[in-house]
Amino acid sequence: MKKYSLMAAVALLSCGMMMTSCKDDENEIVVVNPQQQVVLDCQRPEYLKTGDKVALISPSYYTPMENVEKTAAVLKSWGLEPVIGPNVGKVVDGRYAGTVAERMSDINWALNDPTIKAIICNRGGYGTIQLINQLSLAQLKASPKWIVGFSDISTLHGLWNRAGVMSIHGTMSSFLAQGGTDATSTLMRDLLMGKVPRYEVPSHPQNIEGSASGVLVGGNICTFAPNIGSQADATLGRDIILFVEEVEESMHNIDRQMRILQMNGVLNRCKGVILGEFTDCGTEFKDANGATISVEAMIHELLKEYHIPVLCGFPAGHGDVNLPLVMGANVTIDVHSDGATLQFNIDGDQQLVRTTEIVAPETPASVRLRLAGKTE
Repeated sequence: MKKYSLMAAVALLSCGMMMTSCKDDENEIVVVNPQQQVVLDCQRPEYLKTGDKVALISPSYYTPMENVEKTAAVLKSWGLEPVIGPNVGKVVDGRYAGTVAERMSDINWALNDPTIKAIICNRGGYGTIQLINQLSLAQLKASPKWIVGFSDISTLHGLWNRAGVMSIHGTMSSFLAQGGTDATSTLMRDLLMGKVPRYEVPSHPQNIEGSASGVLVGGNICTFAPNIGSQADATLGRDIILFVEEVEESMHNIDRQMRILQMNGVLNRCKGVILGEFTDCGTEFKDANGATISVEAMIHELLKEYHIPVLCGFPAGHGDVNLPLVMGANVTIDVHSDGATLQFNIDGDQQLVRTTEIVAPETPASVRLRLAGKTE
């Protein structure tokens, strides 16, 4: 372990497991006991209407302004008014979309402007973990607005949900810039405007049958699992439905993150699990006969002792299709032998979406991965 990592771990431990925070000379570090539970009672931000302003910000890696401007054009075609964050377009250390202060400034700008009704993130990558202790849950609760994104934006979903505000795990500016006419984009647009999807998903060999309801939390596992014990940890919620996806990670590391969740009591709080896409992930695990097993099969083995439903193969994450999910919403999953359903128990015009009928966009997956920020 690197020296600075060891020192940080010792500093956090010195705060004591039952303490809520400790301080250094500059920041208050929020630390909670990961064995505690909280009640997640998230409110739904207002749906958008024609003419509403939508902020485009970059809280993680930078996005070329060409992509942001193309996304702004897509939003205009939807009847919305895009506004670009003041610091969007800046580059720090060759990858970040500005300093921590600049990225935080754009989040605060979007939250504090009452005319801005939603926030769409331009890109993932890395960097939102640097913002956890810069954001106030009270501020988020006082200004409930949709935030949209995935990958590294999972940290912000955790913060929004802990503050009691729903959010949307969905496509970002770099993808919208490709035209915004694919199902991934249009379903996200429809959701923002009040048309709530009810998904029908085909059967999967690693599904575990059953029905359950709970609050949907999670996202990219290597982003949200390290946040355990922080104020961005929505897995502290009681009676949760956990969503997990990943990209370009070894099976060993995915297994490690799942067992971190297990050791911190997260799986005991799960009423069910949804497994999304595991794009370009490792194949190093083998069965007794030496045959390669899937990531889903590996996680199935870990989860089967909990006797909860597991819905595998939901098309969300870093794959060819990334269907929107309402994080922080109460959802119901019903997994049976011939398929599964996912329903969001929130108000809005319900629309049936059969995931088998979704056509993948033409943009190569390698391009989408790079634009999302996971691939250099």
